[in-house]
Amino acid sequence: MFLVQSGAADSTRDLRVAIVHYWLLGRRGGEKVLESICRIFPQADIYTLFYEPDLVSPLIRSRNVYPSFLNPLRRFHRGLLPLMPIAIESFDLRNYHLVVSSESGPAKGVITSSTTRHFCYCHTPMRYLWEQYPAYRNEFGSLFQRIAMAPFATFLRTWDYSTAARVDGFLANSRNVRQRIWKTYRRDSRVVYPPVEIQKFQHGPSEDYFLMVSEMVPYKRLDYAIKLFGATGRRLKIVGGGPDYSRLKKLAAGSVEFCGRVTDNELCDLYSRCKAFVMPGEEDFGITMVEALASGKPSIALAQGGALEIVREGCGLLYREPTESALEAALQELDRLQHTLSPLFMQSRAHHFSEPAFDTRFRTALSRMWRDSKPPVSRHRRKGACLPELLNSQFLDKTGTT
Repeated sequence: MFLVQSGAADSTRDLRVAIVHYWLLGRRGGEKVLESICRIFPQADIYTLFYEPDLVSPLIRSRNVYPSFLNPLRRFHRGLLPLMPIAIESFDLRNYHLVVSSESGPAKGVITSSTTRHFCYCHTPMRYLWEQYPAYRNEFGSLFQRIAMAPFATFLRTWDYSTAARVDGFLANSRNVRQRIWKTYRRDSRVVYPPVEIQKFQHGPSEDYFLMVSEMVPYKRLDYAIKLFGATGRRLKIVGGGPDYSRLKKLAAGSVEFCGRVTDNELCDLYSRCKAFVMPGEEDFGITMVEALASGKPSIALAQGGALEIVREGCGLLYREPTESALEAALQELDRLQHTLSPLFMQSRAHHFSEPAFDTRFRTALSRMWRDSKPPVSRHRRKGACLPELLNSQFLDKTGTT
């Protein structure tokens, strides 16, 4: 909890905070993290490359949001990656004491003053430049376009690596991403799992269908799962959309149903009535698996990425290879074990990833990183510039972060 101690600034409003988010063009996991950070810093301003007010939550719309000069071209935002470093560096953040960047695009590349602390909550280093670059390159347009893309990608990787030095401390959304941050930037980080609105999910009697919830892009690896369910006749419902929608629909047989994008209430209902949730690809963290747990439903997940941190014993099954045969073996094992799985146990596991848990861990991590990042003290220290003076340690999580 942010409180004022005697002799400190008059209120937390004296701590000027800016939150930098890569872009605000929807409401997915990254934007839900942003909402939680906004609740922690209710007076913070938001800076972003692209902003479409109709596509974000009322909470974000209620804040001062400053988009970049690229915003009029937001419809083409994916093709503007080479210009994003220029746009992100154009923000004037000199008057802020604290900058929190929310990163899976180039948000951490902002330039701050020597007296400003900059902490980055990293969902993942830009996958299209680093870990998933070969896949993105091979799927990008014609051979000529792929050749033309290469020098831009090399420049952007150099820029992205260099901007890690502008950050005073990193937070990772999972141990999986913590490992990626180290591999990519050679920077250590503290793990703070993202917040999930577990309270809105309810358990219901299971019906004879499995559920997948995903953006339809190649790296999510939905294709082999769709083929398997179609071949075996098991019922599968898929929520989501994206550029891979048409290709995936051609792979589907009659037992596979594409639900498209659904409302929150419809999604909660689908979770509550499914037999199990299926995660066929590697996720940075995997909020959808936590939503399944909050609904008292097990997950059948590829044993990579965030699934290793979420799907513990009693919460589902992990399989090692992204193949139809490995997934089928896991489905058969679930048929054998499902009667032993406790919905109440899975729902209790979901509380580990709740919004209150995020709030406590985020505040604790931010406080400790502030104390650990000790720049030279200026004689002209600005009023309200010391975060520990605005923190009462008795309210912090004594267990710390991973």
